[in-house]
Amino acid sequence: MKKNVLISLIFLFFSTIFAFAQQKGKASFYSHLLKGRHTSNGGKYQPDSLTCAHRSLPFGTLLRVFNPISNKEVIVKVTDRGPHRRGVLIDLSYSAAKQLDIVRQGIASVIITEIDSIPNWQNALTKESVIAMNNDGTVTINK
Repeated sequence: MKKNVLISLIFLFFSTIFAFAQQKGKASFYSHLLKGRHTSNGGKYQPDSLTCAHRSLPFGTLLRVFNPISNKEVIVKVTDRGPHRRGVLIDLSYSAAKQLDIVRQGIASVIITEIDSIPNWQNALTKESVIAMNNDGTVTINK
């Protein structure tokens, strides 16, 4: 009996640690009509920023969002609460959705992973930084 309880506790411990290691679900994106509106963290939504809305993760959390259909990924920062649609895991900015090739579909299956470290090109990134994608596909970091 004690052995079963111990095994159950160990399983519970490790399952809670890795509960957010990866999540699979649906992603949608913000409309251009929301440009300039306030997000939950107090900032304003900009379609060219690489940001997202998540229901429970803290603001400033960096997420790797991977689209298995297009085999593309993007790193976004949580700046808002949502999505407010049942069955959708994450709302992306227009620019992030464009990089993942989900604009035509509107909603797509994605895999999101919380990341602790950021790639070398983002070393200057702080929680107050705004990441933007230019029309030519280059990335700009505004501090």
